[in-house]
Amino acid sequence: MTLYPIASGNFKLDGGAMFGVVPKAIWQRTNPADAANKIDIGMRCLLIEEADRLILIDTGLGNKQDDLFFRHLSPWGDFTLDASLAKHGFHRNDITDVFLTHLHFDHVGGAIQWNKDKTFLEPAFKNATFWSNADHWQWAVAPNARERASFLTENIQPIQESGQLKFVGLNGTSKLQTSALGFGIFFADGHTDKQMIPMINYKGKTIVFMADLLPTIGHIPLPYVMGYDTRPLLTLSEKELFLKEAAAQEYILFLQHDA
Repeated sequence: MTLYPIASGNFKLDGGAMFGVVPKAIWQRTNPADAANKIDIGMRCLLIEEADRLILIDTGLGNKQDDLFFRHLSPWGDFTLDASLAKHGFHRNDITDVFLTHLHFDHVGGAIQWNKDKTFLEPAFKNATFWSNADHWQWAVAPNARERASFLTENIQPIQESGQLKFVGLNGTSKLQTSALGFGIFFADGHTDKQMIPMINYKGKTIVFMADLLPTIGHIPLPYVMGYDTRPLLTLSEKELFLKEAAAQEYILFLQHDA
């Protein structure tokens, strides 16, 4: 197995929203804000090469949205998913599986693109199977008012229509399950329902792709929970459970959003 960090770009989000009830005087020590109160956010994907499989975890924002959408998010830097794949000798058509931790736009946006003539939307990875889970998919296609702006139909519907979608099986109420892709999954419900946190066995260590359970280093203290989370008190208990286990087992934490 070989692992490749894939930088798909950077953007900015409101620092207050990213840290919830934590005062700015505290969170800006680790995540300094600009004049508009926005902080830097990375979009770091992970590519797993094993045997005849190339598995990409999350896809970033993509580039199909309009100018107003991107002005709101203030993209910055020169990283793109295609350039990062090419750096390691790969093309998006080489990807066999795209694993989506959840369906918020900054995780799934790059999964869908305009066709050559910009007349319809199509999967950006034509040879890949897209992986979600049935509970989260239903949560995303019939969104609550709090998350509606994060679950965009243009990111989700074309995946289902493509016939390339598969669901990871859910086995009872266990927080930790094994996936068909060869790695474990920690299911976390505080940020959004059934977010999937991949846990990869690599050279005797466990590398955990933290997605939005732990967005940045600044979010390590337990009460530092995003305002975006739908169930912040549940995030608090999930973080405590996970971080105790991570410390005891010496997990390596791969931070997706820390710029």
